Amino acid sequence: MNYRYNLARYTLLKVHDCLETDVKLKTWFTVAATALTVFAAQAQEMSDDEIADRIKPIGQVHVAGAQAAGNNAAAGGAKSGEDVYNSACVACHAAGVLGAPKLHVAADWQPRLDERGLDGVWQNALNGINAMPPRGTCSSCSDDEIKAAIEYMIEGI
Repeated sequence: MNYRYNLARYTLLKVHDCLETDVKLKTWFTVAATALTVFAAQAQEMSDDEIADRIKPIGQVHVAGAQAAGNNAAAGGAKSGEDVYNSACVACHAAGVLGAPKLHVAADWQPRLDERGLDGVWQNALNGINAMPPRGTCSSCSDDEIKAAIEYMIEGI
């Protein structure tokens, strides 16, 4: 008799738990459906241009050696040597980090220029040397912009 009572009580408890869970699920489904409806209504209010602007990529990938999309003239032309230096070279060449020759310091630059010449120094900048990676920290710079940066750094030497 106890067994049947316990079994009946257990069954009644389980039915109660199921009903309570069913109510919670219905509540969550209602909340989710309402939220989805609100977001769908907002999406319909946006124009195609606004949607395209919202989902556009935030960056681009440039593969080394590949022709860059667009040209420098459209982007305002080639950067000057000073601009390249200030945006990419200053981090190491201002303080002489890991032996980098400093801006306008003849004692740092002259031995390199005497040994390799301007073209040799330029090739080292393009290909990397010692702790300097290829093109320094300006992977988007053209060969001419790298050369202009070197010419700016050795100006007056």
